[in-house]
Amino acid sequence: MIYLSKNKYHNKRIIVNGESFDSKKEAQRWATLKILEKSGKITDLKRQVSFELIPCQKQEGKIIERSCSYKADFTYEEDGRPIVEDAKGFKTPEYKIKKKLMLERYGIIIKEV
Repeated sequence: MIYLSKNKYHNKRIIVNGESFDSKKEAQRWATLKILEKSGKITDLKRQVSFELIPCQKQEGKIIERSCSYKADFTYEEDGRPIVEDAKGFKTPEYKIKKKLMLERYGIIIKEV
């Protein structure tokens, strides 16, 4: 593991096997999920999947507001159901709103680990 700079929430970005993670917690969860995928308990494991929450807003063909999206730390399927996970340490006000928008738009409750 290589520790990089701290971010504003005091997490240390790290690199594990050539992959960059925002925190040690996120890297550890990824390792656990990889084991679950290999054992067949989960499928279709992905990292950093983006979900559009609000499309860009246009007037007269010009963009007046950019789209708003949420980037999930991990997504996978368990028992045929889609699961979206976030390795949270600190819940920002922005995250709290995006969590509600994920439920509204996609019917997905973000699993916080």
